Amino acid sequence: MDMQANNRSGGDSPGQSGFAKMLTASVPLLEQWCLQAGTERWGISTERFTGELARCAEAKFRGAGVPETADLQMYLGTLHLEDLALACACADGVAEAWEYFIACYRGYLRACAGAMLKRSANAPEAQELADSLFAELYGVSEGKRGSLLRYFHGRSTLKTWLRAVLAQRHVDKIRAGRKFTELMDNDGADRRAPLRETPQVLPAADPHRQRYLRLFAGALQTALKNLEARDAERLRMYYAEQKKLAEIGRALGEHESSVSRNLERARRELRAVVEEMLRSGSGTVNGETRTGGLSEAEIALCLEYAAEDTPIDLDKLFSRRKAPGAEADRKEP
Repeated sequence: MDMQANNRSGGDSPGQSGFAKMLTASVPLLEQWCLQAGTERWGISTERFTGELARCAEAKFRGAGVPETADLQMYLGTLHLEDLALACACADGVAEAWEYFIACYRGYLRACAGAMLKRSANAPEAQELADSLFAELYGVSEGKRGSLLRYFHGRSTLKTWLRAVLAQRHVDKIRAGRKFTELMDNDGADRRAPLRETPQVLPAADPHRQRYLRLFAGALQTALKNLEARDAERLRMYYAEQKKLAEIGRALGEHESSVSRNLERARRELRAVVEEMLRSGSGTVNGETRTGGLSEAEIALCLEYAAEDTPIDLDKLFSRRKAPGAEADRKEP
């Protein structure tokens, strides 16, 4: 679905142009984000990067109503801005950005492909799998328009996102090979002709998607149980109840800026714990006994799937716990 279609179906959200107007109202903050992202290095104008940030905001808040300025700014401040600027420059075809991208990520993607295929990074199969992704990233693959990098929203690092995309392409390639095999009898006779009369069936989704989501939800639930009650309450109100920062601050007796900082800290800590749990593979999650941990590529898929619209029940994950000492906290300036 293209961006124009997304904007038309955005519900109560202001759309990309509306987010851009909200962002341009805070010039000092935009300048700070551009400096942090290193946009000048790639020749990206403030106006161009504002549009990129607006695109990311539109993807986040689509259909959720117009966010308050503080909530919008807090979300954008959590993005991996330097990676977002690089992806933006590559999508725009900036030669210097592509040279840097290839130097930094080609070897990394080949190593990831080797791990997926249980080969060395220098194996021809690993190089073929990794390098096949570059055509899509550059935007010249058959049947594609525009760079695949336009789907990067900066919520994860560029490395994590690339690893997840590569893992999905690996799954797609395996599935395509199986579909071709099913067209052939054991004697090698080609049976494709009769199938031309049947409706075309689109490839199914990743068959492991639901398992990854269950493992992620289970790890997240365990990690949340070990959080301090006050941190868990902030996360619950922000994600499960969709409360604004100001509302959370009033409920907990905190300044809005403190709520923002504490939410970001808790998210970082949760992510580190969840990744380690998925990596270690110990314990039982949602009835599934795990004898081995997930690979880095599989962990990346867990995070990417969880970042999308998923059937994870936030109300069940964020069980209410009393946050001690709320009335005793003094407001910060």
